[in-house]
Amino acid sequence: MIRLKTKKEIEKMKKAGLITRDLLLYITEKIAPGVKTKKLDEFTEEWLKRKNAVPAFKGYRGYPASLCVSINDEVVHGIPGERVIEEGDIVSIDIGVYYDGFYGDGARTIPVGKVSETAEKLIRVAEAAFWNSLKVIKDGARIGDLSAEIQEFVEKKGFSVVKEFVGHGIGFELHEEPQVPNFGIRGTGIILKEGMTLAVEPMVNEKDYRVRIMEDGWTARTIDGGLSAHYENTIAITDNGVQVLTY
Repeated sequence: MIRLKTKKEIEKMKKAGLITRDLLLYITEKIAPGVKTKKLDEFTEEWLKRKNAVPAFKGYRGYPASLCVSINDEVVHGIPGERVIEEGDIVSIDIGVYYDGFYGDGARTIPVGKVSETAEKLIRVAEAAFWNSLKVIKDGARIGDLSAEIQEFVEKKGFSVVKEFVGHGIGFELHEEPQVPNFGIRGTGIILKEGMTLAVEPMVNEKDYRVRIMEDGWTARTIDGGLSAHYENTIAITDNGVQVLTY
């Protein structure tokens, strides 16, 4: 059952959302050639401790770190470790925060120094797909309207949307109903309602939409080695339109 949020609860969610936003900005500044991905995890934990917040991902279903760091052809759920970030990489960071009873979730893909034109376009399209989707999100619309808007936008730009992983409801729990796919058919799916809070997260591949899971059981990579970009925000559907809580 989908639990709608009251105005007061959405106001509390904003705090978790703002912490998520600020942490994304902070970690973005730490991404540079020569930095090991495990350092980003350390920075995340230290920063959240100072804010009296909790890393939502650590321990979730056994995930071992406080954020996900996925590089180049890695789509999502990359585990921080000894890998060193290099000039020309694109680095996707995905961060979940728990604060005062509520969750925030957000992701960004960061170019490291000079990257290829394709990589730049891919990052722009993933971000634009999110913002473009907001125009169809409202009380009374359907999930399929949102999903189709993302898919159509991305495919018109010559890229593909990942189908194995989707967005989700969020708030009282990190993952709630409903699922929010980045692909779909308009006029289908559940009806969106005021009080819904969602993590909308286009994952955009350069080539084939399919992914493969690596030996660590978490890291997802494109099946063909093409690049991938990820852009996510937590949003709320309110009587005053859509509010983006992590931006």
